[in-house]
Amino acid sequence: MWILFSRGYSVNRILDFYRLQETDSLYLFWIKEILIAVLIFVFFWWLSKVVRWILINIAPRFTSITATDLDDRILKRITPPISLLVIFAGLYYSVSYLALPQKVHLVTSGLVFIVNVAILTNVAYRCTDEILQWYAARLVQRHGEGLDRQLVPLAEKLATIFLIGTALIIVLKHFNYDILSLVTALGIGSLAIGMAAKDTLANMISGFTLMIDRPFRIGDRIHLKDGNWGDVTDIGLRTTKIKTVDNTLLIIPNSDLCNTTVINQAFPDIKAKGKITVGVAYGSDIELVKRTLVSAALEVEGVLSDPAPEAFFTAFGDSALNMALFFWVADYTKVFGTTDSINELIIKRFAEAGIVFPFPTRTIYLHKEE
Repeated sequence: MWILFSRGYSVNRILDFYRLQETDSLYLFWIKEILIAVLIFVFFWWLSKVVRWILINIAPRFTSITATDLDDRILKRITPPISLLVIFAGLYYSVSYLALPQKVHLVTSGLVFIVNVAILTNVAYRCTDEILQWYAARLVQRHGEGLDRQLVPLAEKLATIFLIGTALIIVLKHFNYDILSLVTALGIGSLAIGMAAKDTLANMISGFTLMIDRPFRIGDRIHLKDGNWGDVTDIGLRTTKIKTVDNTLLIIPNSDLCNTTVINQAFPDIKAKGKITVGVAYGSDIELVKRTLVSAALEVEGVLSDPAPEAFFTAFGDSALNMALFFWVADYTKVFGTTDSINELIIKRFAEAGIVFPFPTRTIYLHKEE
């Protein structure tokens, strides 16, 4: 500065000279910052291409070794968002490197961080969705259709809520919000809701238990302890719907079903046993009656020969000898129709064999006093 002043430069001219030098230094500084930020982004962009190539060409060689295709499906689903996640990670580090004003830096880096968390949440959701779909396919193979439509949507909703809640907590933590107070408030609120809706929660937990334990499935015919019976049409979170034989819909809270005795006609298989009781006159040939009952049952279409029908002499009645015929059908829904056909045929065969159905009779003895 003294050299410039000794050469005759004025003070204003000297100040302009230094301002120009500071401006040039500032330009060089920003050019350097932007160049390094661009290099960081370009590196991560190139890295995303490498990661994508590895996931498409190298990783399937390892997943093909496993016995299940679950890892192949997960790998295929997460490849696009993983590549995008690497690119936005590079964008985040590039923005973080720049010496921006504090507010501008907070807003830009925060937005990019939120996008990264959203992509990571999407990756986790895709993995969870593939696992649930794979598990649903296995449920169909083991237990048939029905449970996959009940359990999987519920699990997907719970997983979605959990992932969104986790992502929200991560974002709030990044912006230095007090998460402890939020969690405490949610806990107190959940306790209050649980106390107010304890019956509803009990039914929901019971519904989840029914879906897991599976004492019956959709389409099964069940008998309840109170005498009601019918076919299960739906197993919901709060109630189970049963369609009775007179075409009415019976809606029962799940907690009641979990705490009562239920007879499932469709378990362990749909074969069902029918029973017919008849009375024949005293003096009838019991062996002939048994053979006639069994042969009549075998003539009816739908009666299984294995296990074969069986006839038994069960009791001495007031006016008849009580007989019972047991038979099997392949489907429990055919019991009533088959019973009707067997009854009609028994009347014909008994008439042909001379077997009599006795009417109730009563003999009265009168004693005359002397």
